[in-house]
Amino acid sequence: MRPAFALIFSLGLATTLIGCGERATVPVDAGYGPNPTLPAPVSSWLPTVNIAKATGWPEGAMPKAADGFEVQVYARGLDHPRWLHVLPNGDVLVAESAAPAKPEGNAGLRDWIAKKIMARAGSGGPSANRITRLRDRDGDGKPDERSVFLEGLNSPFGMALVGNTFYVANTDALLRFPYREGATRLHPGGEKVVDLPAGPINHHWTKNVIASPDGSRLYVTSGSNSNVAENGMAAEENRAAILEVDPEAGSLRLFASGLRNPNGLAWQPDSGELWTTVNERDEIGSDLVPDYMTSVQRGGFYGWPYSYYGQHLDTRVEPQRPDLVAKALVPDYALGAHTASLGLAFYEGTLLPARYRHGAFVGQHGSWNRKPRSGYKVIFVPFDQGEPAGPPEDILTGFVNADGEAMGRPVGVAVDAQGALLVADDVGDVIWRVTPRRDSSR
Repeated sequence: MRPAFALIFSLGLATTLIGCGERATVPVDAGYGPNPTLPAPVSSWLPTVNIAKATGWPEGAMPKAADGFEVQVYARGLDHPRWLHVLPNGDVLVAESAAPAKPEGNAGLRDWIAKKIMARAGSGGPSANRITRLRDRDGDGKPDERSVFLEGLNSPFGMALVGNTFYVANTDALLRFPYREGATRLHPGGEKVVDLPAGPINHHWTKNVIASPDGSRLYVTSGSNSNVAENGMAAEENRAAILEVDPEAGSLRLFASGLRNPNGLAWQPDSGELWTTVNERDEIGSDLVPDYMTSVQRGGFYGWPYSYYGQHLDTRVEPQRPDLVAKALVPDYALGAHTASLGLAFYEGTLLPARYRHGAFVGQHGSWNRKPRSGYKVIFVPFDQGEPAGPPEDILTGFVNADGEAMGRPVGVAVDAQGALLVADDVGDVIWRVTPRRDSSR
């Protein structure tokens, strides 16, 4: 194919992809809860592509908070803020990060189209590769100090503090740095604890990290290197998994597997169990497969790539593994098809009404593979005695305008020292702060 014709063909195909596809047959709400509706899969040569074009927030615009809440800007002018971590002294750390650059020559037609889709979604630019520190000295909900906490990283995402050691999950390695309380900046470099799965494909590049309650182990998310193993299972070693790291020995092993793209990690306050949010597979219809959050069992297998939601076979995957499918665990709670549920935080503060205690806030980045769109909001799932206990509630919406453009996209969520909800918005380059409305009663 001649270069000029190839470019015209590619542009036409990309335009077709963005406009084509089937539509959902059930409401997105049917894909939430412990027993989501799972219609028959829909296959087609061209996937449904329906992403909201990223525009950023016009002057004076902001998301809409649910009744009884209000939202304010906590910090703006950041560079693709993805993840949040609140230190014991109240400092808020923001990982400003994007996907690492792909090696030269790793650019087929599918990769080219993916780049165009990422650019439309507000991603695909160079990574800032830093963590920024925000300090609110007087507790008024507005940072008084802002500075670079750590730089020279490689697509950083998750952060954890254990005693005087600060951990950062880069896309390719878990690093540690000496830390003292109140530190305003850490020296770059750090010590590598373990390598993490990366390499030239690195399809799901984000790596999150959380420490065990006693600090003796670390748990790291590692997303799959494909949609459904189309790059072969050899490319999926220690991927689609949560990894357990022994920081003293510098070793890691599988903790749980079959989790296509886990992101959020949090300890449920009542049960003490580890929970994660997971992005499920694409390209089998607008109704499949719901993203989910689930408690994570040691040694548990959750289906990917061979099956979804327990024993629902994905016939695209060959050869199959009936032995693994037979033991695939059913996730605890579905979060809607293609919502891109990323952020996860259990609420342990006291600023919000009591009914929010120990429930889960989830940041939903928003769909690309569904008509109509789903996600693009922050939700709350109530919990009772360590288990989900009711339908989700919208907490922060209005990220997509009337023209179908994404002014923002929520990612990480965290609870600040005062008990307010913080939300990282990587299209608006903003951190939002959600509090009870001042004229509302608890």
